[in-house]
Amino acid sequence: MRIILVGAVDSTRIALETLVRGGTPPVALVTLPRSLSGRHSDFVDFHPITAALGVPLVEVRNVNDASAIAKMRALEPDYCMVIGWSQICGEEFRGLPRLGCVGYHPAPLPQDRGRAVIPWTILQNRAETGSTLFWLDEGVDSGDILIQERYPVSPTETAATLYQTHLDALERLMEGMMTQLRAGKAPRVVQDHHLANYCAKRTADDGWIDWTQPATDVWRLIRAVGKPYPGAFTLRKEQRLTVWEADYVGQAPYVGLPGQVQAIDASGVLVQCGDRNHVRLVQVAYEGNDVAANELLKNHEKLGLDWAKWAVTIARRLSE
Repeated sequence: MRIILVGAVDSTRIALETLVRGGTPPVALVTLPRSLSGRHSDFVDFHPITAALGVPLVEVRNVNDASAIAKMRALEPDYCMVIGWSQICGEEFRGLPRLGCVGYHPAPLPQDRGRAVIPWTILQNRAETGSTLFWLDEGVDSGDILIQERYPVSPTETAATLYQTHLDALERLMEGMMTQLRAGKAPRVVQDHHLANYCAKRTADDGWIDWTQPATDVWRLIRAVGKPYPGAFTLRKEQRLTVWEADYVGQAPYVGLPGQVQAIDASGVLVQCGDRNHVRLVQVAYEGNDVAANELLKNHEKLGLDWAKWAVTIARRLSE
């Protein structure tokens, strides 16, 4: 069975290792050049990995480019497996393999098609999610389902824990899929498109913490966009402060402003939110360094944008 694996992130690595371990190494791994690593916050440099596994590596900027198509067509694939790749695969690409193209999506399709699905799963407060291997078609995550697994989302789930859950599930799905492909009995279950919803692309700036929001929402954002993603952030002395880890506290006997530090103890730093409930900041990053929040922040200092100062600055610029 001749397989081309396309991807550039941790899920690609899991798929690659599973294929090799199962005795069906891909005839090539198609990935991004190192110069385009910024496309993915969880980018993996596959040069040393494929060298160690003896798998040929092909670098492409876009799988739909004529040069990329030519390289892949020469490999005469039976299947193309697109796992950890953000480009929509065009008709010519999908026509390359003899038996079909398989994609991976970290959601129980047709639920949560689209981008940034792991953060959006937490931000939507989902109680359940899943992972899906499916047959690529002309749409976005709309092809027939090959194999799928569902599992619960913890009320305290973080991007890191959910990311790892998806990786663990993908390994199981890959093993199950390969058994089905070898037997020539891989399913094609049509999705119920009426149940589909679509997640929008997220950027690093979407991690901005609005301290006027309820503490539960602030805490959910921090959990949703933490590592391996860019993180939730605020401002401290007009410098970016990234919050990597926090806990929800709720009520506390303090009166202050949204974004104001109310107490500091051995566990972290208590910050008030818009509903007068609190989150505890545990681990942060400031001026390029990860640090415990209670080693950096001072009692009563204010985090976030100084709106009064901002308004004065804007008014001055408009008058110039």
